[in-house]
Amino acid sequence: MSPLADDTLVAVALGGNALLRRGEPQDAPTQLVNVRHAAAQIARLAHSHRLVVTHGNGPQVGLLALQGEAYPEVPPYPLDVLGAETEGMVGYLLEQEIANRLPAGRHVATLLTRVAVDRQDPAFQHPTKPIGPMFDRERAESLARDRGWTLVPDGTGLRRAVPSPRPQEVLALHATKALLDRGMVVICAGGGGVPVARTGPAGDYEGVEAVIDKDLAAALLARQLDAAMLVIATDVTAVFMDWGTAHARAIRRASPEALQALPLAAGSIAPKVEAACDFARATGNPAVIGSLDDIERLLCGQAGTWVSTGCSGLEFA
Repeated sequence: MSPLADDTLVAVALGGNALLRRGEPQDAPTQLVNVRHAAAQIARLAHSHRLVVTHGNGPQVGLLALQGEAYPEVPPYPLDVLGAETEGMVGYLLEQEIANRLPAGRHVATLLTRVAVDRQDPAFQHPTKPIGPMFDRERAESLARDRGWTLVPDGTGLRRAVPSPRPQEVLALHATKALLDRGMVVICAGGGGVPVARTGPAGDYEGVEAVIDKDLAAALLARQLDAAMLVIATDVTAVFMDWGTAHARAIRRASPEALQALPLAAGSIAPKVEAACDFARATGNPAVIGSLDDIERLLCGQAGTWVSTGCSGLEFA
């Protein structure tokens, strides 16, 4: 595998946990430190490639939901509005820090992005997407009882889970293409985009109570933009077989079929694998999953898990 040619379009999907890491305080200074680190990695790619960047918002949207409940005189804002707020918040921070690291004349634009979903998606009946902070079991049981939340295991604790319908269409695609054609680094579809659905077969769009998986949205966006590669940058170095055991092995290269045949944690690495495999199968171009710190090596197949239809089975690091 050789490095991509200069000026090719690369889609980079930043995980929410790459911006607010597990166990860290969810305050503005901590997030800014992590955003600056992410921006430094992305800016290095921007010197030789056209870039579209997406990002997660799970920790941020969950925190906003909790903050909103501290003022009971106003009903809590719905998740689509909170998603738009976090898309603007994280997008602003990324835009500023990436722009600070680019030469004069190279611009960055953040695009508020609606993403259409299907109201009949079964995900609305089975919440699986973790958002917000982790709780211990006693606090989680209290939240489930008092607020009707669904709580799911994540790491050493439990987190609120909300519906995560599959993205159907990126509604800002033409605007994204126009900005890319002008040579801008584009930040869009943050948090999977703002979830909207039609009111009827040909009705208007309106927001829905959900959080779209940002990796699946990034894969859809990358396919529609004909990106040469999808990079899913997260807080783990690769996809592992037998994760969490003494026999864990990092997968260096994989075919989509072999990778998706593995038992993987739903709501965690599984959506990243699904997104990478969808992109690789649909385009014939590679996707890679790995650490943000290794971003340049990810593009060369020297780090992370490289997913390609040109691979056969699984190859371990």
